[in-house]
Amino acid sequence: MAPFPRSLPGILPPCSMARANPTIATTPALVFFASTTQDPFSHARRISRTTTRSASTSSRSLHSSSNQSSPSAHFTINAAVNLPSSAPEHQPAKMAQPAPLAVLPLTNVLRSLMTMTVSSSPFLLPPSLAMMSILASTTNPVLNPDRNPILRFFLKKTFYAQFCAGEAAPEVRRTIESLKKIGFGGVILGYAREVVLTDAQMKDLGSCGTGAAAEECIRTEITPWANGTMETVLLASPGDFVALKFTGAGRQALHALSQRLPPSEVLASAIDGICQLAASRGVRLLLDAEQQALQPGIDDWSLEYMRRYNTPENAVVYGTYQVYLKATPSTLSRHLAAAREGGFALGVKLVRGAYLGSDPRHLIHDSKADTDVAYDGVAEALLRRQWNGRLKPQSERGDEETTAAAAAFPNVSVVLATHNRESVLKAQAILAEGKTDTEVAFAQLQGMADEVSCELVTSGAAGETPRAYKYLVWGSTGECMKYLLRRAHENRDAVQRTRSGRDAMRTELFRRVKSLFGLAK
Repeated sequence: MAPFPRSLPGILPPCSMARANPTIATTPALVFFASTTQDPFSHARRISRTTTRSASTSSRSLHSSSNQSSPSAHFTINAAVNLPSSAPEHQPAKMAQPAPLAVLPLTNVLRSLMTMTVSSSPFLLPPSLAMMSILASTTNPVLNPDRNPILRFFLKKTFYAQFCAGEAAPEVRRTIESLKKIGFGGVILGYAREVVLTDAQMKDLGSCGTGAAAEECIRTEITPWANGTMETVLLASPGDFVALKFTGAGRQALHALSQRLPPSEVLASAIDGICQLAASRGVRLLLDAEQQALQPGIDDWSLEYMRRYNTPENAVVYGTYQVYLKATPSTLSRHLAAAREGGFALGVKLVRGAYLGSDPRHLIHDSKADTDVAYDGVAEALLRRQWNGRLKPQSERGDEETTAAAAAFPNVSVVLATHNRESVLKAQAILAEGKTDTEVAFAQLQGMADEVSCELVTSGAAGETPRAYKYLVWGSTGECMKYLLRRAHENRDAVQRTRSGRDAMRTELFRRVKSLFGLAK
């Protein structure tokens, strides 16, 4: 692959934060707290970790803060230590843990229950998907949420509010602040606007590199994408992440990625500007994975920008690795070798995969169980910073290496993006051992897997910031329709998980109702 241009004159006009769309303030809701029965094993792990920390004067590193004990668990230990002498030693005082979903406002619980009830219903979901598909692709102004105020109001209060951050900067900032008040360590923020290409444009991508076609691509595709992404970086706070989708830049990006070429000069300048702004603000960039037809090119670009902007200690740029692909451990091993040889930290966002319906089936693990085993094995290697049966040392060329130099594991920063509770618990158990310096964050989509996310939040002790993040996008209701459609399809493809989320929200709602009458256990 040809080397990238290192610096090019800026081509982007100043980012404008002025947007005409109205905003809707978040409505405060009363949250009722009551005791609940927790997993005894996870409770025991939290108590054990609290006891260990109480006996030590050393502080824990930031990456393991999401695994520390809750205030209730800490109080239980203290109470047990200070029992009167007449109390049996084998009966420590018990303090019930708050239900994880108790941290959510009541409006969130009700909206989540409604959304997941529709998503898990074989009768309600098909017509809902059909309607959302029409709204996402229509040219009819009556069906455009940005032009139809009645339609916009309905969507904004339901599906948009469930998954998205807001239409303009003030609303986005309120949404982010509300998540951090709940206890999340931060957000992963994405810009929802996408380039929509005709069939003719898709068939003639090569023509976008020169002449009038190139100028049109720059004006209507690259510049709006770059400006919107830079706005997103400005909306994020230090420590947050911004999701960056290369194909959102349009035809020039699609053509270069499909041919494994470096980005055009204009596009490279735009990406450099985004990376530089993120680095200056302490914001990290997550480069999204996409279909296999484009992924090798995305891997090339991701590795190049990690070389350029990641330091030996910290990652600014993260690549995304889809573990449902059989070749992912080999790809990740090559990138780890490149990081070791290049002297930079590798940023790794680990996901199971999102393109099961479009990627060639033979490239994907034969079953979900195989994917789960692969995910947990790769995650363990990264968290422990040790090679194992899933992740083996390789050269940057892809050849297996057995030398001492190859055995050295490079510095990594990891985002475990998963809705799978078992994977989260396994990762937390590894971090609880306290034998790794790997920087780790956990992430779930906004509006999904809240039972997993809130358990991560409530596992942090008082005064600590758990490394739990929510991924959400911002933009007008119309701009977010394609994103909302993808979330609806994802719920359809993960029916059991959606039903589990629905049942968790239903249980939480019943718990709050019972607590009003003093009946909650």
